[in-house]
Amino acid sequence: MHTSVEYAVPASVASDYLADPRHRPEWQSSLRRVTLLDDGGVRVGQRWRDHTAVGMTPLMETTELQPGAVWSETGRWRGVQADLTLRFQDLPSGTGSRVDAELEIRGTGPWRPVAWAATRAGLPAVRADLKRAGRILAGRVAG
Repeated sequence: MHTSVEYAVPASVASDYLADPRHRPEWQSSLRRVTLLDDGGVRVGQRWRDHTAVGMTPLMETTELQPGAVWSETGRWRGVQADLTLRFQDLPSGTGSRVDAELEIRGTGPWRPVAWAATRAGLPAVRADLKRAGRILAGRVAG
């Protein structure tokens, strides 16, 4: 599943903001807070727990990081695994950037129907959250 959102900031700014789990509760509607499990900055292998509004606390991990270009995470909760990849590209006009998101959710055993339903609901939620992040970043640039 794939979606794209345009931002009014350069790809490097969007990437730095979206890849840092500490910012997630600001723009991800399903989150209440994040607990970092590792010291240090944003990097491949960084782990944290998302504390969601519905009480799930998936274990999250950054699986790919090319600042300004690509960031990927994997989240695991019970029998469900979700993979999100964000690709960043400056717009040719020089007026901002585009973020392309790819989402895949898989479930094992009795969690397969949950994963299927989450995939259908997940992409519109990811798109809405990415738009929210774009508005936050645009406001910071304008302010």
